[in-house]
Formats: sequence, C-alpha cells, structure tokens
Amino acid sequence: MKKNNIIIISSVIAALLIVVAVTAFLNAGNLEEKKALEQEEMIQVSTGEVILGQIDMGLVERIGPADFAATRDTSDSGPSEHLYTGVLLKNVLEELGIDIRDHDTVIAKAIDGYNVAYEASEVREEDNIYLAIARDGEALGSKSTGGSGPYQIIVRKDAFSQRWCKFVTMLELR
Repeated sequence: MKKNNIIIISSVIAALLIVVAVTAFLNAGNLEEKKALEQEEMIQVSTGEVILGQIDMGLVERIGPADFAATRDTSDSGPSEHLYTGVLLKNVLEELGIDIRDHDTVIAKAIDGYNVAYEASEVREEDNIYLAIARDGEALGSKSTGGSGPYQIIVRKDAFSQRWCKFVTMLELR
C-alpha cells in the first residue's frame, strides 16, 4: 500500500512541476514584451489577439491630465490621502476610438503579472477609474526604478484601494 501512495504522490508532484514549467515558459515571452512596454512608457490595448491601439504619455497629455484626490490604503500602511494626476480611463479608450459599450470587461495587466478585471460599466462611470501618471506632483516612475508606474490605475470608488493596478503595461478588452 505504501508503494502505491508513493507512486501517486510522485505522479502528482511531477504533473504539478510540468504545469509550472509550461506556464513559466509561456509567460517568459510575455514578460519581455511587458518590459519593452514599460521602457517605452506604453500600454498596449487589445481584445486578446487583436491590438486596438497603444497608450503613451503623448496621448495622455493630449487628453489633458487633471489632479484628483484618492485614498491609498496598503497592507503595510494605513490610509493616506494623495493627489494624483491622470485621465479617466474611459476618455483614453474613447480617444483611441474604442467604444467601451462593445465590451463587458477591461482587464489591466501589470509587468509583475498582477491582473485586475473591471466591469465596463465601472469604466464608463464618471470620476471613478483613472489612469494615473503622477502622485503628489511627482511622476510615478517605473518598477525598475522603485516607482509604481509609469502608469497606475486608480479606482476612486474602491475604499481600500484593493483593485488598483500599478505597473500597467496592457489592457485587454473582453
């Protein structure tokens, strides 16, 4: 009986290792793409396979960034009010000619693998989901420089900032 248990446990461990290796391999190329987007300060907007456009600082500047207050509450610090600079995400998508009403979900993907899904109705709300480029008058900086950007999605109606997404490099519309 013990021999059968060892074989079963070994098989399960081997299967898990294969899944981890395949996932790491598949994400390796994606990581290089995300790093390039971070260095170029761009966000790629797609529907999965089809690229709809790219967001860069020039686009954000054309839309006209504005200051807005939001409360940041992280696991290692208490709530603190900050003045962010950015644009409504819905305005960015509109500027790219993307009708958010054609989609149900917007998924923000960060360089570190973190993903957050937002309902399209949330994105369409006024004064809710922003694409931030600065905090308290300072550029957000990149992950590689110890910052939280160059782009960060701020959900103002999220009281605990749990659905914020820093280091955003991709938006996927579904």
